[in-house]
Amino acid sequence: MFKQLLAPLDGSAIAECTLPHLVALAHAYEAQVTLVNVLEPSETALGGQPINPLEWELSRAEAQAYLDKVGQRLRAEAQIEAEQVLLEGQAAQRICEYAHDNEVDLIVISSHGRSGLSRWNVSSVVRKIVQRAHRSVMIVRAYSAGEQEVAGLRYGRLLAPLDGSKRAEAVLSAAVTLARFHEAQLLLGHVVVQPEMPCQVLITEDDETLVKRFVARNREIIAQYMEQLRDRLAYAFEPRLLASDNIAVALHNLVEEAEVDLVLLCAHGYSGKTKWPYGSITTSFIEYGSTPLLVVQDLSPQEVEPTKAETAAVETKGR
Repeated sequence: MFKQLLAPLDGSAIAECTLPHLVALAHAYEAQVTLVNVLEPSETALGGQPINPLEWELSRAEAQAYLDKVGQRLRAEAQIEAEQVLLEGQAAQRICEYAHDNEVDLIVISSHGRSGLSRWNVSSVVRKIVQRAHRSVMIVRAYSAGEQEVAGLRYGRLLAPLDGSKRAEAVLSAAVTLARFHEAQLLLGHVVVQPEMPCQVLITEDDETLVKRFVARNREIIAQYMEQLRDRLAYAFEPRLLASDNIAVALHNLVEEAEVDLVLLCAHGYSGKTKWPYGSITTSFIEYGSTPLLVVQDLSPQEVEPTKAETAAVETKGR
């Protein structure tokens, strides 16, 4: 499924928290790996000041040496031959362009880089890449990654939330392949939504009975759906059926309670619209999740509507 993996690095140790996951994915999917570093101009250069050619060449040499060092490490410790690519320009834009031009299947990126940890769950550069790359992405939480050997990561418990739609099932191939390779426990989660009643309305006993019947009926339907998946997937999994009035909160709680190592989500579910690159549940995990997250993008770049900012930028550039 994922044959071309791209790992952006910025020379910092914090961004290298992705390497164990990169290795774990590369072996599981038998994928090719590319390491990319973007050499960015300084703030003075962005302000119109000329770039010192000597300093720029020294920076290029240092950046290339860094990539070579990481490549050698992957080769020696994980038996992975990684291509090293050095780009120049604005990091988010150049990484997105490279992913598009080279048919990258999955971008494996740290939540933070050389600017350090912050109160934001993902850095501004990472947010730009995740939102505009229109590729499957894996976000590794730098603040909770800890020290790990490059080749020592094994996933123990994976969670793939499903909403019963065919669209959400786009994540299953990736989840089963990874679980089978790592001999991991696979959890398939589903939240049955409890119907909302207007807050101005006094809930009667009949209303409560109707809500309970609705929830029970939906649980029954999803339980049957999970049984059908057992035959289709040919891999043992544990269904987790929950009932809540808030899907995102219920799933976040499940991740913590089940001590999940990796969450896998499709970018959209049955209600997802092509107006945005991600549906509301996936966006919630990008912005607020604390566990490594792999998002399978189900839309091509052409299917996602450009924002007004993108449209304006293109029009301005063309003038």
